[in-house]
Amino acid sequence: MDKTAAAKRIEELRREIRRHDYLYYVKDSPEISDREYDRLYRELVDLEAEYPELITPYSPTQRVGGEALKEFRPFRHRIPMLSIDNTYSEDELRQFENRNRRLLPEAEFSYTVELKIDGISIALNYRNGALEAGATRGDGVTGDDVTANIKTIRAVPLKLDGGEATAELEVRGEVYIEKDRFARINRVQEERGEAVYANPRNLAAGSLKQLNPAVTATRALKCWTYAAPRPRGLGVEGQHQLLQKLEELGLPVEPNYRYCRDIEEVIACCRDWREKKKRLGYMVDGLVVKVDSFRLQEELGETSKSPRWQIAYKFPAEQKETTLKKISVQVGRRGTLTPVAELEPVEISGTVVRRASLHNQDEIDRKDVRAGDRVLVEKAGEIIPQVVSVLQEKRTGKEKIFRMPEKCPACGGPVTRAEGEVAHRCLNITCPPQIRERIGHFASRTAMDIRGLGPKLIDQLVKRGLVSGPPDLYGLKENDLVRLDRVGEKSAGNLLRAIAASKNRPRERLIYGLGIRHVGRTAARVLVGEGLTLEGLAEAAPEELEEIPEIGPVIARSIAGFFSQPGNREVVEKLRQSGVGVGPSAESARPAGKLSGQTVVFTGALNKYSRPEAEELVVSLGGRPSSSVSSRTGLVVAGENSGAKLTKAEKLGIKVISEEEFVKLVSSNREEDDPDSDPDRD
Repeated sequence: MDKTAAAKRIEELRREIRRHDYLYYVKDSPEISDREYDRLYRELVDLEAEYPELITPYSPTQRVGGEALKEFRPFRHRIPMLSIDNTYSEDELRQFENRNRRLLPEAEFSYTVELKIDGISIALNYRNGALEAGATRGDGVTGDDVTANIKTIRAVPLKLDGGEATAELEVRGEVYIEKDRFARINRVQEERGEAVYANPRNLAAGSLKQLNPAVTATRALKCWTYAAPRPRGLGVEGQHQLLQKLEELGLPVEPNYRYCRDIEEVIACCRDWREKKKRLGYMVDGLVVKVDSFRLQEELGETSKSPRWQIAYKFPAEQKETTLKKISVQVGRRGTLTPVAELEPVEISGTVVRRASLHNQDEIDRKDVRAGDRVLVEKAGEIIPQVVSVLQEKRTGKEKIFRMPEKCPACGGPVTRAEGEVAHRCLNITCPPQIRERIGHFASRTAMDIRGLGPKLIDQLVKRGLVSGPPDLYGLKENDLVRLDRVGEKSAGNLLRAIAASKNRPRERLIYGLGIRHVGRTAARVLVGEGLTLEGLAEAAPEELEEIPEIGPVIARSIAGFFSQPGNREVVEKLRQSGVGVGPSAESARPAGKLSGQTVVFTGALNKYSRPEAEELVVSLGGRPSSSVSSRTGLVVAGENSGAKLTKAEKLGIKVISEEEFVKLVSSNREEDDPDSDPDRD
């Protein structure tokens, strides 16, 4: 395909992908399957890789890229983003209209009522239809430039659907996170022993203010738009027409807005949504009532803090009082101990609440929660029960102070709390609640790569008492497996062969597969590269480990803590006796190749390979991948939007190549490995 044809096809693909993004992320009505969407996206990536000069900032492939920022640049709003006055009753809504009638006694007021999304306000600036900048509200005059993070929000179009009025357009909206996503992220935070988010708004705000856009992308933020400070250029006369116009441009608009002919219709709408809001998948803390006519909005004007023509009607939070009967402790699948409030059953937001997470000892101490207390309970994000506060005035003196146990309630092993962390953990990898997670990680593709051993099969093996840890996998027999659901003789044979083959995996895969906290694939490679055996690792003091480049004090302490547990040492010994980890390390078995003996660092966004794929290619070429640039680095591969690592490499005089050059390097090495290959053959 020549460049002209490629440019035409690239624009077609971008338009098609934008349309499908809008249908999927805004309208929730996709027209094609994920597989078909991925095919379109892959075609666009391949064409842009072939013709990089055709890449534009608004291409769908440019949503996530680059490295973490050091800080956000300030962004000055051309028109201040004012706050909104709040009201909490129907009478106050009528007073709002009466105040405006005193200012404009001859006016006929009608209103547009919109759901008040509980998120973080943003401003989107488009030039010639393309997204130029995105910023937070800040103090209303100056916010933070969070353009890179805004681009990760798939509902926000990087290019509008057209119209001459979009030559220069500012749109305002709200970034939020859905309730289910909020609950999942908090569950993961709790399992990791990290602080949980108080509500979806806090999580959305924190996600939008991440310095690393890649982290923001994992949060799956959403957005609704609702305003344009200079709307007349769009050919609309009122707020409800503006919302319709924003939709035509491809912008996400919350669909439940309503045009009301008078204030009584507004009040009826507010009553209606007090209960209906519970059915939504996102948090709504009220409704925003706006005088519909832009002409009347201009005449009413604004105070120094807020417009006179709009007001927010806030829903009251539903809290209930109950008794906290006792505090129990749950052990998560990663060994995190979580205190749980056992409550006298109480109905909140339509469901009966019996338990609520207290998160960690620090949270209990901060709120001074005790067994026997009378407490106020609500649902964070209307889904997660939480103890809001203690009614200390109702204490009788019989309440009991809580302290985390020194022994794990699930296995009796010692409980530790690492310096600087909020979580208490059980470090025994044979602790029952951790078994499934540990085995799944051990068998994963990037660890011991036991094909066919998925979560459902692991569940069956554990429930039937056939395995209680990774070593037991190597004692399984065909008769054990064929008795399981949906496992025939052929599947059993394939799995047993995969288990046997895993014995020969490189030693760094075994170290990674053990699931030592903070020891990822790169750290495992580094440890093996220093000549450490499992026995040597078990005996190494933290001070010795810290001397190894890329192994800091956190990793060193984690390794020492892991091997200090007799149960963990027993697991490692059983694996050794089963012949696991006998294969050569990737370091010693590293093939001769174009990168023999070189340490290679990747920076920026890669188009052709994922980061793990690129690192595996480095290993296949005889090199050693690393995550940080140092004087020992031999080569840096710079993708798009490379940042601090590239700057450091240039200062140190380290050789830097592009992704395209790396692809050629890989291809040339393959051709040399295959003397029969014909580079001119199709």
